[in-house]
Amino acid sequence: MNLPGIAQDRENEATYYVAATVVGAVTGVLGSMLHLGVDRLLAWPEALRHRLEPGLAADIMATGVIAAAMVVISVWLVRTFAPEASGSGVQEIEGAMAGLRTVRWRRVLPVKFCGGFLSLGAGLVIGREGPTIHIGAAVSQAFSDWLKLPVRDGHGLLAAGGAAGLAAAFSAPLASILFVTEETRREFPYSFKTYTGLILASVTSGIVTEAIAGRRPFMALIAPQVPLVWLPVFVVLGILLGGLGVLFNRTLIGALDLTLAIGRRSSFYIVPVVVGFTVGALMILRPEATTGGEMLAVRLIGENLPLSVMALIVLVRFVMSMASYATGVPGGIFAPILSLATAFGLLFAMLIALMLPLPAGMDAAIAVAAMGGLFAATVRAPLVGIVLVAELTGAYSSFIPVILTAVFANLCAEWLGGRPIYEVLLARTLALAGTKQTADGAATVDQSAQIGGWDRR
Repeated sequence: MNLPGIAQDRENEATYYVAATVVGAVTGVLGSMLHLGVDRLLAWPEALRHRLEPGLAADIMATGVIAAAMVVISVWLVRTFAPEASGSGVQEIEGAMAGLRTVRWRRVLPVKFCGGFLSLGAGLVIGREGPTIHIGAAVSQAFSDWLKLPVRDGHGLLAAGGAAGLAAAFSAPLASILFVTEETRREFPYSFKTYTGLILASVTSGIVTEAIAGRRPFMALIAPQVPLVWLPVFVVLGILLGGLGVLFNRTLIGALDLTLAIGRRSSFYIVPVVVGFTVGALMILRPEATTGGEMLAVRLIGENLPLSVMALIVLVRFVMSMASYATGVPGGIFAPILSLATAFGLLFAMLIALMLPLPAGMDAAIAVAAMGGLFAATVRAPLVGIVLVAELTGAYSSFIPVILTAVFANLCAEWLGGRPIYEVLLARTLALAGTKQTADGAATVDQSAQIGGWDRR
């Protein structure tokens, strides 16, 4: 019996667990700093209005110019120092775990934090989880380099850091663990050690986030029990959301390609200036059409807006989600997906109410279920969507409606030929870099690689 070898293995395991715990704690601190800072920064349009002379035109011009400047600076940071910090960090982490991308943590960490602070603070319709997931991965890579971890353990710690970032964004540690196991099931190096490290990092990040920001469901909602006779409504909702999810993914890629084409022909800063100015104006004219919309669900459910206004919110948030992500700033799509789903769910409830009287609180239950459905249709991780919505809203009474909606949204998206958004984004990134994946998972350069060349599941 090789006792020295067993002792060394135990020591290596203990070191890995300590590293995962520290990664979770550091990510929780950085994520909380970013989110609390952004929450305070987003008060700038109102503060500016108090300093200006009364006048709608002056308010719009001032907020538009300032928001555009913030977006341009964020894009400049990304393009100058860390192009991989653009958009969400999920596809970069998946690529790194597959050996196809490199997490340059010394560049990514400051650019993702500062660029995300500016882009989120400008009011763009992007998610806070994009920066924090990539920040968590950058922290993990720093520890991997410092500890000189083997490749397999380093990939496991990358996943743990990304999960810690998601936990910091939404105070949803269980959904964060499931996200790695469902979304990166092909890349994650499963073992007792890496799986335990994943749990430790996520839970630690959640604890630190709660200690700093408070303990509460991030989007606390009250949704009643749904009568069984109304469950078919959620099947229909899921089918509609499946189609919307496929449209969302394809339009997002189209927006990225269009922005790239415009940038190559003229300047890569034209789109950020236009989108930034537009968002700044909307922060005065229609604030619910701006920001990631994390708290939009709570506000919209209690406002009883007219059907036409709700339809306009759905349309504007869809368009601004595409435009905001296409600017190339650091930012995710989770929050825009959830807020768009909320508005769509409430619009769907209004249409149903025109034909049938809805039970009390049914609109809230439909909005909650819509979140899980659109998440399942776009990310193609229905289990994560179900648990994430439960942790975010605390509406555990809507579990069955959420499950039904997510399952049928996922089925519909599959039937329509939809692909998981992060799979498509990674394929696009690899194609633009002239990189493709070989059968053994190695990275090779191929200038003829096509954007759609990434294999389906």
